[in-house]
Amino acid sequence: MRLKELEGYLQQVDVFEKPKVDLEQYPTTPHIAAHMLYTIDKTFGDVEGKLVGDLGCGCGVLSIGSCMLESAMAIGFDVDSDALEIASRNCAEFEITSCELVQCDVEQITLYDRWTKAFDTIIMNPPFGTKNNKGIDLMFLQKAIIMSNTAVYSLHKTATREHIKKKASEWGVKLDILAELRFDLAASYKFHRKRTVDIEVDFIRIDCSTKL
Repeated sequence: MRLKELEGYLQQVDVFEKPKVDLEQYPTTPHIAAHMLYTIDKTFGDVEGKLVGDLGCGCGVLSIGSCMLESAMAIGFDVDSDALEIASRNCAEFEITSCELVQCDVEQITLYDRWTKAFDTIIMNPPFGTKNNKGIDLMFLQKAIIMSNTAVYSLHKTATREHIKKKASEWGVKLDILAELRFDLAASYKFHRKRTVDIEVDFIRIDCSTKL
C-alpha cells in the first residue's frame, strides 16, 4: 500500500464525538499517523507480520493503520469505553478482523503481567501531560518499553526532549529522534480560543531489543 493510499483510508476513521479533556483526547491526524506507520514499516520493518500494541489507542487510527500494513495483529489499549466503542465501529467499517481492543488503565500494567515483552512493536501517541497529569507521557513510555521486545515508537512534545532522553538513558535503552513534526491541534474543547494550534512534537524510536 502506498503512503497516500494509507492516508486516504485513515481520513475515513471516525474520531471522538465528545472528547474528554481529562484524558487529553486529541486524535492523531491521518497525515501524521500515515507517515509514522509508513516509516515504521518501510524503514524499520516493524509493522508487517508483527504483533503491534497501541497504548491509549483512542478511536483506533494507529491500530487500524497497522492492520492495513499487514501486521500479524494489533491490540489497542484504552481506559475509555466510549473511545473503544468508536474504535470497534471503525474496525467493523473497514472489515478489519486482526485488531483486538482492551479496556484497561495503562498505569496498571506491571512488569510481571501477561503483557510483559508480549509485543514486537508498540506504536502510540500518548497524553502529553498538560492537564493536571504531569508525567503521564513518561509513564506511557515506560510501560511501552516493558511491553515491547523490539521497539517503541511514540510522539512527545519537543520541549520535553532532553528530559525524555535522560530518562531513556536511566532505563538503559537507546532513543533516536526520527523526525520533528508539527502537530496541528484542532480546537476540541470550549476553553480553546484558537481554531488550531501547532505543537512541536518529536517522533521517537526506542530500541528495546538490547540494553545499553
